[in-house]
Amino acid sequence: MITEAILKHVHVRAPGKINVFLKVGEVMDDGYHDVATAYQAISLYEDVHAYPADDFSVSFSGSVDVSGVPTDTSNLAIRAAKALARRTGYRGGVRLEIEKHVPVAGGMGGGSADAAATLLACDALWGTERSRDDLLALAARLGADVPFALLGGTAVGTGRGDQLSAALAKGQFEWVLALADFGMSTPQVYQELDAHRARHILDISPSGRQPTVDSAVLQALRAGDAHLLGEVLYNDLQAAALQLRPVLGEVLEFGDSQGALGSLVSGSGPTIAFLAADTDDAVELQVTLASSGLKVIRAHGPVHGARIISQS
Repeated sequence: MITEAILKHVHVRAPGKINVFLKVGEVMDDGYHDVATAYQAISLYEDVHAYPADDFSVSFSGSVDVSGVPTDTSNLAIRAAKALARRTGYRGGVRLEIEKHVPVAGGMGGGSADAAATLLACDALWGTERSRDDLLALAARLGADVPFALLGGTAVGTGRGDQLSAALAKGQFEWVLALADFGMSTPQVYQELDAHRARHILDISPSGRQPTVDSAVLQALRAGDAHLLGEVLYNDLQAAALQLRPVLGEVLEFGDSQGALGSLVSGSGPTIAFLAADTDDAVELQVTLASSGLKVIRAHGPVHGARIISQS
């Protein structure tokens, strides 16, 4: 049984994500939904630094507002560390220092990236030597997006989003992200989706229990065709997010009018992702959106999943 950390510091980096396609099934008896999604990991990263400690703690810094991120036992990174300790019988703790660059509560999986990076960091720090499959199993228990943050790249997610299969993707896609000065609650957005469907039951086709990813999305990713992908970007949660925050609709319309190939609310929102044809177009779109007063950043994908940057 391992009781003492092997290393003194481990630095792991994990990416945020965009759901380039997200179909949500009917609400089930337990209140959850099955989904079908196409994930793409993008070049916005969370940096997790792990140090040996007697107990478990986490602190945050970074380029985004971290004032609302919990640092108690409800934090997903703390939960990840404790889950690995329980699984392996490790009796110590860890001090986590996390540099956040993925918008908080922005629909881009920042908290999930923290958890994925923490699993990898603590496994190295403690010398617990778990297999990737074992870490993925732990990740799936923490949240639907956590396994993808471990894997990165491009993948199709089914079930709750945690049943992953790698998707072939060619080339690089350029994104311009419009950031909001507010977050959105994922459960609240799902609840609004259910309410939206109930209100429009006569106008909306039944969603079914087991949604699938549109084949045109997979074709666009395989071909590395940004124009085709721009035409098939889709998010079932978008209507609910716009209902809760109508201002997002104005941002979508403005970005589309300025040359974006396509756009969508990322995950449960409120971050909006605009797809550009190439780097030059992305820079031009970024400048245009920023000049209108929006907070925007550029990113590209797909990128690698969680990986160790350094250890000592």
